[in-house]
Formats: sequence, C-alpha cells, structure tokens
Amino acid sequence: MESWSVEQVCNWLKQRNLGELVPKFREEEISGAALLALNDRMVQQLVKKIGHQAVLMDLIKKYQQRKSGLESLTYCCETASQNFPEVITGKNLKSFFVRHKMLQWTSSYALPDFPYDVKCILAEKKCPDHSMRIRIIEFLQADMTKYLEGSLYPNSQQYNIVVNALLQAYPFLDEDGNGFLLWKRALKDRFKYVRRPIEDDEQVLRNKCKFGHRRGQSRKSSFAGNTLGDVQGQVEEEPAHLKGSAMDVHIKWLNREYMKTQRNWEEVDNRMNVTIEIRRKMISDKAPLKDVLRLFPFLRCPYQLFREFQLLTHMDIYKKTVEILEIYSENILSLYVVRNNPINIMLQENLKQHTEEDVLKYMKMTAACLLLPEVFGDDSSLFAAVNEEVKAVTPVLEVKNPFSVSSCEFALYIEREELSQLDDCTMALAALVAAFHVFDIPCPKRIHRTLSFLESLVFEVRSPACLP
Repeated sequence: MESWSVEQVCNWLKQRNLGELVPKFREEEISGAALLALNDRMVQQLVKKIGHQAVLMDLIKKYQQRKSGLESLTYCCETASQNFPEVITGKNLKSFFVRHKMLQWTSSYALPDFPYDVKCILAEKKCPDHSMRIRIIEFLQADMTKYLEGSLYPNSQQYNIVVNALLQAYPFLDEDGNGFLLWKRALKDRFKYVRRPIEDDEQVLRNKCKFGHRRGQSRKSSFAGNTLGDVQGQVEEEPAHLKGSAMDVHIKWLNREYMKTQRNWEEVDNRMNVTIEIRRKMISDKAPLKDVLRLFPFLRCPYQLFREFQLLTHMDIYKKTVEILEIYSENILSLYVVRNNPINIMLQENLKQHTEEDVLKYMKMTAACLLLPEVFGDDSSLFAAVNEEVKAVTPVLEVKNPFSVSSCEFALYIEREELSQLDDCTMALAALVAAFHVFDIPCPKRIHRTLSFLESLVFEVRSPACLP
C-alpha cells in the first residue's frame, strides 16, 4: 500500500464503497504513503461524514496492525530458524504458529479500533449508557472471535485478558470496583447470544451437548419450571402480602428479565435495590430458599450475589477474596499438614506440565482454596466436593477437574441443588462466603474455623485469624 499511486488509492476506495471520497482524495493528492500517515484529525478534515471517517480509520488501522503482526511473526520465525533450525520444519511449522497465536493472547492483546462515536464517548471519560455498552461488547466479541479464528468458545483466561485490557485502557469503566465482573458477564452473555441460533457448527453442537442444554435444563428445573409459561405461572403464586402491591410489579419484571439472553443489568440493579427490604424480610423470616429464588432469581447470578453482600456489609467480597488468595496461597501450600494431601499431589503433577506464569499462579490459587479446610482441621466435605457428588445441604462448592485450564468447572450448591455456575476458584470462594450471609445460613461447626478465618480478613477485623 505504501507504493500506491493516487489512482490506486482511489480504486481501493471504490472497492470498499467509499467512492464519494474519490474527488477529495484526488484534489488532495492522497497516495498510499499519505493514506497510511493520516491521523484522526486529518481524516476529520478530509472526510465530512462520520460513518465514512470511522470506516476509513478502521481500514487503515487494520492494515497497519496486520503489517505489524506479519513483521513480528516473520522475525520470530527467522530467529527461531536460526537458533533451532530443526524446529521450524515440516509439521512443526504449524505448531509453531499455533504457539505464537497462543502467546499473543497472554502478552500482546490489543483492543479493537472502536467506531468513531464510541471513541468520542470513551475520550470524554463518560460512563456509556446501556445501548453504548452493547456496542462495545459487540465489537469485543467480534474481535475475540477473529483472534480465535472463528471459535465461539473463549476460555475464562481469555475473557479475563480482554476485560482487563478494556479496564486498563479506560479505568472509568470500572464502576465502584465492580466493573470487571459486569463487563465479563456481559461479554459471556454476548457469546451465548451469538451461539444460540447456530445449529450446524461442529464445535457449537459438541459444546451444547456437553454444557449448554444440560445446564439450561437443570437451571430451569432448579426453580421448578420448564417453560417461560411455567415460570410466569409460579410468579403469580406469590405470598398474599405481595399481591397487588408495587413490589409485585418489580418481582414480575425481574422474573421476565431473568429469562432473557441479553439483560438490562442497570435496571436489574435498580429493581433489586427497591426490593431488598421485602427480600431481607423473607430471608429473616426463614422463608424456604426455593421461594426466595423463585421471586428473586437474579440471586443465582454471582454478580448479584456479591452485590447483595455489599449492600448488607459495605464490603466488596470478590475483591477481598482475590487479595486473600494472592497473599496466602504460597503460605498455605508450604504448610506441612497439606504436603501429602491428594489435592496437593495432584497440583504438583499438573505444575510439571505447564510453564506459563499465569497458569501456574491460577493452579496454586485453586489448590490453596481447596486445601483451606485441611489447614484448619475442618471437614472438607462441607467446603468443596472435588470430582464427586455434593452431599452437604449447607452452601458448598462442586469442583470438577480443578487443575485443567480448559475443562475445570466450579458451581455453588445449596440444599444439594445448584445455585450458580462460577468462572474460577476466586469467584467460587467469594460466592461460598457470600451465600452464608446473603441467605442467613448458620455456619456448620465442622467448617467454622475456615469460614471464621476468611470472614476476619473480608471484614478487616483488628485481630484477624491466622493460619495455624
């Protein structure tokens, strides 16, 4: 493109439905080199329509990124072939490219070039409204899909990398420290929305059989309804003191919104705030948990569970849990009492198979989380069921394949029924602690010391509990 003449640039514009710009480009003698040197201000002076400005800048930026990526990859190949000539040959060339792409995720992910109107809002450091949030999420989802070569199933680490990149570039989007969970949840929901109508893609079908349909059915049955009509019918069966009240309107709206794929989270927050008094009264009066969840199904969502905890205690449970695991993981794993524990042995075996620093840290935090009851001599079956069936009626975690980066699963169970699926060990531990407080469930004596240790750190007491 750098060597293009003015006429070649004009032909390029016509091919991309930007023929209206040709006279101006000829008048200003915009060659290929000049085109690549244009900045935002020059484009605004050269092109009048905002839509054309956005398209043109996007095309230029993508060409520059593609060129930069190819130069970087060529350099990597040349360097590797000089140092390890036997590696970059034959079949190994493909694995080298795959490895290079995987490293791009962990070290050099760059946000996409947002449309002009989105960039204006972000430049003014304004918190976007609901429609603008959706546009940002749509662009992130499309960019991730390109990065994954068409795959619609990012793993948790890739979601984390993209959301972290967004919040680092635009810190004002991290609303009251809860932005990470909010944006990650919205991004995951967007991928679910895109996957829903796809029926002929092999990977989508395979993952729907493995995760989607089974989980969707269990979630519906867990609050006693198999169809939208069933759920709405149950909402009608509310306690007498709610019928005909203003609360009734909010509760019905929350139940209808919960069934949607794309949810208005801002309005959900507002209506959960309005209904907190009746919700807390139901819980303090020992109403059956299934009735509380039937009226307020959003308590199944980790973000709303954490938010409810914060409304009650003024503490950010997720942020505190991250700090606890980062500070105490190494100390927990070094204790003699857990040295020969099966979970620690499993951890050591899996650590040998990986070298990425992020993966090793994630595995160690997971192991430290699962080993906490052993450290305090508590009953681990009341804390987490690792690769086995949940038997406890009090809040407990179900954990499958804890050290597998691609297939690990975390879920929170109460009364032997799944309440919520969770992304990782940090979210799982935060949800476990929050559940005892949000649902006002007494802590079993056989797990009391473990939870007391965690709560003393979460609530920042003057003399927090210590590791044995």
